[in-house]
Amino acid sequence: MEYIISLFNNEDATEIKQLIHRAMLETNIQDYSLESLQEDMKAIDEEMLIERASFTHFYVFRDEDKIVGTGAIGPYWDSLIESSLFTIFVLPDYQGKGLGRLIIETLEKDEFFKRASRVEVPASITAVDFYKKFGYVVKPGVTGPDEEGIIRMEKFKENDLG
Repeated sequence: MEYIISLFNNEDATEIKQLIHRAMLETNIQDYSLESLQEDMKAIDEEMLIERASFTHFYVFRDEDKIVGTGAIGPYWDSLIESSLFTIFVLPDYQGKGLGRLIIETLEKDEFFKRASRVEVPASITAVDFYKKFGYVVKPGVTGPDEEGIIRMEKFKENDLG
């Protein structure tokens, strides 16, 4: 399947919010309570997405005119040598069809990935096995989800800029 890949536009925020909320309720529900997901969803609104796009390279994946996936990469706490993945979600109807792989491949071609020696990903419990397929590992000392319900993962790599 061919996807149209573009960078986030503020006009995308409502559709992306809806995609994320649906993915959380249909996919992450296997690992989180409905109450926990609803609480997390309160923080994921248009304003938060626009703010996230202001400091990351926030990619939007479309099947024709429909947004079906998202993924962002940016600096890890303003670091020039560490980056972090953010906001990786796939519409449930498109999961298991290669779109997640395309999102990771796109993010790993980005300049924030290329310049980094370490890339962190705050993974949902649900997504840990997915990220492991791409070489991300649970950070040392992490034995389960933190107070945010996140499993902290990372990938060390050679800086391939030179």
